[in-house]
Amino acid sequence: MIATLQQQVNTMLLQQQGSRVEVVRPQVFSGRIEEVSAFINAACLYIRIKMTEEAAATQVAWVLSYIQEGIAEAWKDNLLDELAKGESEVELAEQLFTKIRNDFGETSEEKKKIEQLRTIEQGGRTCNKYVQEFKKVARGSGYEGRPFIEEFKQRLNGAIRRKLAEAEELPTTIGE
Repeated sequence: MIATLQQQVNTMLLQQQGSRVEVVRPQVFSGRIEEVSAFINAACLYIRIKMTEEAAATQVAWVLSYIQEGIAEAWKDNLLDELAKGESEVELAEQLFTKIRNDFGETSEEKKKIEQLRTIEQGGRTCNKYVQEFKKVARGSGYEGRPFIEEFKQRLNGAIRRKLAEAEELPTTIGE
């Protein structure tokens, strides 16, 4: 009986000490592939150190509160709707982390290519070099037609984008 009480007291003391440990909160998650691991690791560590006594639903809600930007925000809104309707299987933070990994992680070559497309910019390159680099990265992305051209135009230098906006006849391919 005394040993059990001592063990409970020691557990309580350890929990109190753990709560005094400074833990960095995760950065806001926007859904970018390169953010996935760091976000999950930081959130998982924080929960393990600071939120072990919190209910699973509170932990899930806390993680969701850091999903605030980009495509991930719309994803979160959809998940919150599913949770409200009882249509989601996410009940634990670990299940949420798995869902984030599956939906945003490096699960497919196509997702990697799309992410690369969204980060490539013309920079100081000539248009010809930029076109070749863009085409290389675009292979396997699934981008075609109008979305392909729009993605290309967004990554051009500002001066070239302005000239395109002022042009009477718009190019129909990225090679023009």
